[in-house]
Amino acid sequence: MKLYSQRAIAIATYFGGPLAAGILIRKNFINLGKEKQGLNSLIIGILSTLLIFYGIFQIPESILDKIPNALIPLIYTGIIYLIVENLQGQELNKHKEEKNEFYSNWKATGIGAICSVILIGGIFAYAYLSPTDWDVDKYDSGLKKYNENEQVAMKLFDMLERNSKNEIVLFIEKTGIPKWEECIEILNEMNTIENIPQDFQKQNQLLLEYSKLRIEAYELISKAIFNETSEYDEEIIKRHKRIDEIINEL
Repeated sequence: MKLYSQRAIAIATYFGGPLAAGILIRKNFINLGKEKQGLNSLIIGILSTLLIFYGIFQIPESILDKIPNALIPLIYTGIIYLIVENLQGQELNKHKEEKNEFYSNWKATGIGAICSVILIGGIFAYAYLSPTDWDVDKYDSGLKKYNENEQVAMKLFDMLERNSKNEIVLFIEKTGIPKWEECIEILNEMNTIENIPQDFQKQNQLLLEYSKLRIEAYELISKAIFNETSEYDEEIIKRHKRIDEIINEL
């Protein structure tokens, strides 16, 4: 008769959560002739897994980002190690003293890895298939309008090569800047969406700064072209440098 050691169960638990622990503890109980306790262990392992990941999903992203990746697995692995000591410690020590065989740690690791794949699949299903608590359609619609306005306003850079001074200045004043101003209005409307996730709030703030910089740059380009001067070149370059930084962040 073989059993899984406490070390093997701990390794599997770290990778596969309480689900892996439940499977290995159940196998030990079955081999010890305690099938009912084995079934209870598996059920508790499944329920514990669901509770842990439900709890994780309830933690705000701003707090979760500050928690080291290894901390949560270490906590539940430590707790399960103590539970195994309480439930099967005597039998495992006796098994070792009598020089009986244990299942390999590699086998336990493999079970942990399989459970981790199951858990990752469950997390993705929960994250992407469960209904959202914020108006995604409204956000997507706003972003689509923003992109349409941006495409129109960015035609300025094609015009710089082939259009006359008057056409360029007129485009900036009548089309370019108004389109960027509409973009700012769109972003302000998107910011009123309730329960909008923090990542999307950050994106909106970057897009807002980006739009304002575009307006400032367009105003400077208009002055430079109208007055036929390079006086504003440094200020234009400064704004485009920050624009490039924002694009990289986005």
